Amino acid sequence: MTAARQIVVVESPAKAKTINKYLGKDFDVIASYGHVRDLPPKDGSVDPDQDFSMLWEVDGRGEKRMKEIAQKVRGAEKLFLATDPDREGEAISWHIAEELKRRRALKDVEVQRVVFHEITKQAVQEAFEHPRDLNQELIDAYLARRALDYLVGFTLSPVLWRKLPGSRSAGRVQSVALRLICEREAEIEVFKPQEYWSIEALLANDKGETFTARLSQLAGEKLDRLSISTKEQADKALAVLQESGRISVASLDEKLVRRNPQPPFTTSTLQQEASRKLGFGASKTMRAAQKLYEGIDIGGETVGLITYMRTDGVQLSQEAIAGARSLVETDFGTAYLPKEPRVYKSRQKNAQEAHEAIRPTDPHRRPATLSRYLDKDELRLYELIWKRTLASQMESARLNQTSVDLSVDGGAAVLRASGSVVLFDGFLKLYEEGRDDSGDEDESRRLPRLHEGESCALREATSEQHFTQPPPRYSEASLIKRLEELGIGRPSTYTSILQVLQDRDYVRLEKRRFYPEDRGRLVTAFLSSFFDRYVEYDFTAQLEEQLDDISGGRIDWKAVLRQFWEAFSTAVGGTKDLKISDVIDALDRDLGPHFFPQDPENPDKDPRACPSCGAGRLGLRLGKTGGFIGCSNYPECRYTRPLAVAGSEGDAANGEGGDLPRDLGSDPESGKTVSLRKGPYGIYVQLGEPEGKEKPKRASLPKGMDIGDVTLEKALALLSLPRDVGPHPDDGEMVQAGIGRYGPYIRYQGRYVNIPADEDVLTIGLNRAVTLLAEAPKKGGATPLKVLGEHPEGGEVSLNSGRYGPYVKHGKVYATLPKTVDKDSLTLEQALELIAQKAAKGKSPAKKRKKA
Repeated sequence: MTAARQIVVVESPAKAKTINKYLGKDFDVIASYGHVRDLPPKDGSVDPDQDFSMLWEVDGRGEKRMKEIAQKVRGAEKLFLATDPDREGEAISWHIAEELKRRRALKDVEVQRVVFHEITKQAVQEAFEHPRDLNQELIDAYLARRALDYLVGFTLSPVLWRKLPGSRSAGRVQSVALRLICEREAEIEVFKPQEYWSIEALLANDKGETFTARLSQLAGEKLDRLSISTKEQADKALAVLQESGRISVASLDEKLVRRNPQPPFTTSTLQQEASRKLGFGASKTMRAAQKLYEGIDIGGETVGLITYMRTDGVQLSQEAIAGARSLVETDFGTAYLPKEPRVYKSRQKNAQEAHEAIRPTDPHRRPATLSRYLDKDELRLYELIWKRTLASQMESARLNQTSVDLSVDGGAAVLRASGSVVLFDGFLKLYEEGRDDSGDEDESRRLPRLHEGESCALREATSEQHFTQPPPRYSEASLIKRLEELGIGRPSTYTSILQVLQDRDYVRLEKRRFYPEDRGRLVTAFLSSFFDRYVEYDFTAQLEEQLDDISGGRIDWKAVLRQFWEAFSTAVGGTKDLKISDVIDALDRDLGPHFFPQDPENPDKDPRACPSCGAGRLGLRLGKTGGFIGCSNYPECRYTRPLAVAGSEGDAANGEGGDLPRDLGSDPESGKTVSLRKGPYGIYVQLGEPEGKEKPKRASLPKGMDIGDVTLEKALALLSLPRDVGPHPDDGEMVQAGIGRYGPYIRYQGRYVNIPADEDVLTIGLNRAVTLLAEAPKKGGATPLKVLGEHPEGGEVSLNSGRYGPYVKHGKVYATLPKTVDKDSLTLEQALELIAQKAAKGKSPAKKRKKA
């Protein structure tokens, strides 16, 4: 059997498998598994002094792939590079071509680029009939972005490490996203809720039909939301209504409103809507979308179900529009089909209009017909995309919106009622966009038919107390939306931006909201103080525009780098003589007003006065793990508290106790105060205060224990750990229970076994402890969660659960699963790639240890 004369390279094995079926035996389709080379993580990989020359390196995993590709390509007639149709895909193709040139594997081989936006037989075959050369402008844009990210990261990060202990690396775009999260948290911390009251009346028309109206004017003055701010004012307003003689319709305004459907999905809007409607995070959305794009086996035929899922274009092809309109007419009738097709154009200044919106490859492939081929998440996401695409080509909804002003006693007060009636549902019959945190509840209210001059009877008048709410913390959806509005980042970068912030422990995602960690707040304050220009929203957006101009051939990529580097290197050089004390002073100036707010009820009290010694002044301090608040009288006074506003709404809303530290009472034995506190590693209880160099006894709260439930008795029990549970029935040796670095545990004969999260370390009994010890696998005897298959070199590849999370194992090679990989959907191919990466790292030459 002769080797195939035409070689095709794609990124993933799943994509390769699908495309190979479409092209036939004359083609050999192989996967590169993404990028095959990158800039090595060391100084000099991008050299500004050599006109930004870039040094590329093939890692262990990439080397294996390149050997396989080079072996296939040698002697072939053609090499088709069929990676994804975006800037990143163009870069992967360029890397492969450049590396094959370096290895002299392209002699007499014609190299061509193939691009398709959906993996269907027709689209793939048509793309291979119209190949092109590599797009140098897209490659230049990639090189510029990669160089910029490298120069910022590897120039700025060492400054952070030296001047801001406890910080991690800094990123060009990630730092701006982090600033958004930190600024929102600062808004929440200084937010002061305001009291206000609303007055509503339940009215009935002359037919007895009831409706609700809200007080909008009182004594000739128009009321806004905060006009009635006390109960006394509310009672007076309520009395005007309750004592009224006549309420009549003064004016009535009706208007016909058309609501148009939203355009089909872009990457950003898909992530936002999947978050609102399905509860998916950005990573989960993109993983499911990737599977739908690369192909699903449907009755023996592998086919891509959606078009490419990294796009900021909202337009559809003529074929897609025709298919959607045909289906609308079939399923809903001609009344739901607009006379003319709907054509959408992106409002974004730099949208890549060459890319279609995300849509089904065949709209006639209804979600119900795919339920047996897709898992639950894939089906839900496909249904969302399918409905949005069809709805985008449906008729507008028509609503009758009505606003009614009702006069109370000839003008003593005015009530307003609003509502709407759907006259024709149009696209709403199939799809309605999810709402953000705010929404107009009046839109869904219905009003009875009213006419001017009509008298209405007052059935009931009520007042309700409210308090203004702080702006909500960013969710993944709202943060992506804000980044998009500011012009920061691009469709392919949003997921990685959010993930990097979490991986560096700068933020945490809790109840689907982003909370900045102390470390993240310090980094933002530092960058805002000393590198303000580079975390400005406008500057970052302008740089993104320049990168788009490079991809459009309107500007030279090295000119952009020169302009950036000249100013940036000067700014970095300016921090050379920066002292730690200067950094602390700058951070204290920036964050001080947030962490030491003046008490409006006690303006004479100094918010920085130390509550322990009384004489010292509280200020920001830097430790090995990051920032904290400490007393200026250190080491005589060792009072500390975490970076949090005492009693702030922000901390209380977070469930972490804005009033920490909090005294719980006195220990009966020692008389020392027992307090509840928050530190870098979470909430803990403490006995007494530091005495000289002696630290007080502390105990961490177990996961799941609510700080509101921590009493003096529970705190003392935690401080008494580890405790004796009882003698083991086999040998009489004592079994103990305690809390360690990895949580609550049972200890017996030097062996530690974790206590399940739903069980209490303070109350667990001997029988249960002995059972846990018996059931726990002994060292080396853990049973794999799943055997994934056979390794090409022999031996099984298994998925296992370990102390640090799930991992894959082959022989003596153990590879931890990244956070972005779902263990439940892990494939053998993914496992082999992780094992290869781990094995390659293990083969790197070990550093010689210096002699003592």
